[in-house]
Amino acid sequence: MNMSHHPLDDRLPGMLRSGRRLRGVFNSLPSPAIVEMCGYAGFDFVIIDNEHGSAGFETTENMLRAARASGIVPVVRCLRHDLARVLDMGASAVQIPMVASAAEARDLVQQVRYPGDGRRGSAFSPRAAGYGAYPGVTHTDRSNAGIALIVMIETPEAVLQAAEIAAVPGVDAVFVGPNDLSHAMGFGSDWKSMPVMAEIERALRAIGSAGNCGGVIALTPEDEERFGAWGARYFAGVTTGLITRAFQQASAAGGRLDATGELTY
Repeated sequence: MNMSHHPLDDRLPGMLRSGRRLRGVFNSLPSPAIVEMCGYAGFDFVIIDNEHGSAGFETTENMLRAARASGIVPVVRCLRHDLARVLDMGASAVQIPMVASAAEARDLVQQVRYPGDGRRGSAFSPRAAGYGAYPGVTHTDRSNAGIALIVMIETPEAVLQAAEIAAVPGVDAVFVGPNDLSHAMGFGSDWKSMPVMAEIERALRAIGSAGNCGGVIALTPEDEERFGAWGARYFAGVTTGLITRAFQQASAAGGRLDATGELTY
C-alpha cells in the first residue's frame, strides 16, 4: 500500500522539534473550504477550534480530510471528553486547553498514546487507521510516534509550573493562552498589558529552558518577533480576524479589486 496516502499526517512532532518557526491559524468556522484555503495560503498548520467553534464531529472529520488534501497539518483543539473520537478521526495533533499541572499533562499523554506508551483504546475501523486498511502495529506505531500533544497553560498557577509541564515526556509543545491568562490575572482582554506580558515571557522562557517548543498567539509580525525572542516557535493567528479585516478593507474600498486581486482604493 502507498503510505503517502495514509490518512494520518504524522509530520508535526518532527516540525516541532526542528527548531524553526511554525506559523498557523486557529479556525473556529465549521468549513472544510476554510481549511483548504489555509493550506493553499502556505500555513504550516491549522488549529480546528472545537473548544470555541461550532463544528460537529462529521464536519470536523471533513475538515481533517480537507487538510490532508491541501497539505496542511491539522491540529484539533478539543475538550477532554472528545479526545478519543478526535484522534480516531485522524487528527495530527490535539491541543488541550487549561492544563494546570505536570500530573495533568502526564495523564493526557496516556490518553493520546496506545498501550506501550499509554492507555488509548485500540480500534482500527475509524478513519485514522484507514478504515481497517492500516491495522495493528502499522497504525499504533505510526500514531504513537506521529501524533503530537500540545498542552495549553492559561492561568498564573500554570505559568509557575510551566517548566515542569514542558518537561513531561510526550508533551510536544506548550502553548500559552494570552487572553485567558489575562482574564485570570484580572486584566480582562488587555493581554498586552505589562503584567500579562511579563507572565507570558516567564512561561515561554521556562518552556524553552525545559527543551520544549513554546507556542502563543501572534497577530502581527511584531508579536512574533517579541515572543520569538522569548523562545516561542509555534505561532497562531485567527482566521476570523483575518477574514473580518479583509472584509472591512473591501467595504472601505467599495468592494473593488484590481486584476491582481489587490484592493483598489
